[in-house]
Amino acid sequence: MADRIPYGRQSVDESDIEAVAEILRGDFLTTGPAVQRFEEGLAGMTGAGHAVAVNSGTSAIHAMYFAAGIGEGDEIVTSPLTFAATANAALYLGAGVRFADVRDDTGTIDVACAEAA
Repeated sequence: MADRIPYGRQSVDESDIEAVAEILRGDFLTTGPAVQRFEEGLAGMTGAGHAVAVNSGTSAIHAMYFAAGIGEGDEIVTSPLTFAATANAALYLGAGVRFADVRDDTGTIDVACAEAA
C-alpha cells in the first residue's frame, strides 16, 4: 500500500464530504450498496479475500477475536498500554487476559515478557 492514512490528523477532502452527503440523502445510512462498495474496495486495496465494516475499533477487535475462535479457556496477551477494548473484548468472549510490558526502543510487546505472562 503506497498511500497511508495519517493517524494524528484527519484527511478529508471535498470528495469525501460529497460522498457522505450523498449517503445522507439516500435511502440507506448504515447498510446498503455504499457499505458493500467500501468493503469490496478495502478488501481489494489490502489484498484480503474479504472485509467487514463495523461501527468502531471495539467492534472490530471483538469481531477479530470471535473470528479467530477466542473464547472460554483461551487467553490473550496484550500490552496494558492500549485501549480497554483490547482486553474487554476477550473477557466478553470468556477468555482470560494477561499483560506484557513493551520494549523501550519500539513500544511493541516485549516477546520475553509475553512468553513469561
